[in-house]
Amino acid sequence: MLRQLVYISSVKGLAVAIDPETILIASRRNNAQAGITGLLYFDGRRFLQALEGEAEAVERLYRHIAADPRHHALVVLSDRHVEAREFGDWAMGYAIKGEDKAALIERIARLAALAAPEVRATFESFAGLKRLF
Repeated sequence: MLRQLVYISSVKGLAVAIDPETILIASRRNNAQAGITGLLYFDGRRFLQALEGEAEAVERLYRHIAADPRHHALVVLSDRHVEAREFGDWAMGYAIKGEDKAALIERIARLAALAAPEVRATFESFAGLKRLF
């Protein structure tokens, strides 16, 4: 049995200092070592993330995220056990400057396609909230 935790947080300080590509590279490396998969969506002001893996590894990573000075106002949206991973690899979706909103929503829907309906809907609705750029 695996644990899946979905949380949302807000960026603390200036979001311009956050580079999504840097986060993606570091997270893929670190999460692979910890056996964590999931999806991270960053809209320039907020993070929405699903973490999947062994319960202890997910808890350790979430505690690390909660202590990260870039995050504040963390809220756990879902914390459940899953039989199998709903996110095959670790992926990150984020708004690309000038990207069509429909293309962004479609990309997030593909990344979350195997997730439970309520988890998928959370990511799709979050991606569709507003255009950032």
